Amino acid sequence: MAVRTPAINHGHPCFDAEAHDRVGRVHLPVAPRCNIQCNFCERRVCATVTGQHPGWARRLLSVEEAVSLVDSVASAHRALDFVVGVAGPGDPLANEETFASLSAIHRRHPQIVKCISTNGLLLAERLPDLLAVGVSALTVTINAATSEVAQQIYSWVRYRGETCRGEGAAALLLRKQTEGVRAALGAGLSVKVNTVLIPGVNDKQIAELAMALGRTGVGLMNVMPLIPAGKMQDKRPPTCAELMSARDTCEAFVPQFRRCEQCRADTIRLPGSVAESAC
Repeated sequence: MAVRTPAINHGHPCFDAEAHDRVGRVHLPVAPRCNIQCNFCERRVCATVTGQHPGWARRLLSVEEAVSLVDSVASAHRALDFVVGVAGPGDPLANEETFASLSAIHRRHPQIVKCISTNGLLLAERLPDLLAVGVSALTVTINAATSEVAQQIYSWVRYRGETCRGEGAAALLLRKQTEGVRAALGAGLSVKVNTVLIPGVNDKQIAELAMALGRTGVGLMNVMPLIPAGKMQDKRPPTCAELMSARDTCEAFVPQFRRCEQCRADTIRLPGSVAESAC
């Protein structure tokens, strides 16, 4: 039986549709390195980037700059008005700057909700560190139910100093993601799973993935459209009808979040404002 997600969901703009417009978010671009290569991903740190795109930021922030930014926002807003998250440009768990930043912020602002978005490869082993720095909600991107499909989505996985490729790498990633999600749920964290819908690649097993997530206890899923880039720059994104159909199908197994804006790694959005860059 699926477990119920913790109540922290009901105040987080990326978990609760009703909170999406009234609770802000501050993304800290402190995590440049990644330990996997998604075929649709183009991490970009450039002063001229515009618009929303995961993995993009105008510039990286140092730990000190990240803490100063949160201090500044906190001085102007109540703690319940916004959440603080690390979502890249790389994977937060592959960067010690993530933990240094959130640790300092947690000491100064323990009441602010803290979260990360991760590929999940290191989630189980870094979970104690996440709990120690006050993280209470996290998003894990899982794009396939089987290694046969996953190997079409990932070029390589780097784990414990070794770089793996092919179906073996895909199987390793899926196994670690499942272990991490189960551990995080067992620790009482709110967990949402993001899934990039890629027509012709993973669209036929979306329901299988949602069913597996429901059995694991995941209480919220966010099916996102592919943004063609990288090795998948020639792939088409799903149509609106395809995206809605996938969400409706998955909703039979896991509740769906439908307000995602696929934000940049440096997005700041506060109540009453439009999305801005942190830099």
